[in-house]
Amino acid sequence: MSPNHFCFMNDLHAPDSIRQILSGSNLYLVGMMGSGKTRTGPPLAKQLSYGFVDLDVVVEKLARKSIPRIFEEDGEIAFREIEKQVLNNIGQHHSLVVATGGGVVTNFENWGILHHGIVIWIDPGPDRLWQRLQLDEVKRPLLTKNNSLEAFEKLLTERNSFYKEADLHVTVEEESPEEVASKILEKLPSIISS
Repeated sequence: MSPNHFCFMNDLHAPDSIRQILSGSNLYLVGMMGSGKTRTGPPLAKQLSYGFVDLDVVVEKLARKSIPRIFEEDGEIAFREIEKQVLNNIGQHHSLVVATGGGVVTNFENWGILHHGIVIWIDPGPDRLWQRLQLDEVKRPLLTKNNSLEAFEKLLTERNSFYKEADLHVTVEEESPEEVASKILEKLPSIISS
């Protein structure tokens, strides 16, 4: 390998170089509820000079009610329809880091939008996820009725097959959101070059 080639590879890890190669492609963060998508998105967007959008926040603004209320009053099907419309609208824009809802991957039509960007699965593993959800004050409609480990494991098993379709799989331990963002930036060049 020539010295120049080596320097180029090192430069690929710089946020400016990655941003240039991304050419405005959106980055979609997927993963189970509690995986840290919403917390990782802003520092990742900041490092890339991208915008940040939390899909759930936009859904709540559009529906003029919280996600738990949407589930309670209108049902999951209505929620998924709004989520799909919002994702489609976000997909019309570029240079965004998008924190998606945990179930966005279960709708086949959403993958048409997700695959126009780069899909990044943030995966803290089942034990860490369960611990986070036990400490989380956010109401999770799909776990509220039956907040059991068994219900959680069933949901995780169903969704993991979808998450495995992501372009990049990032395992997370006890890192801060900034550290997870840096980890993603380190791994992005392998996805971009392939």
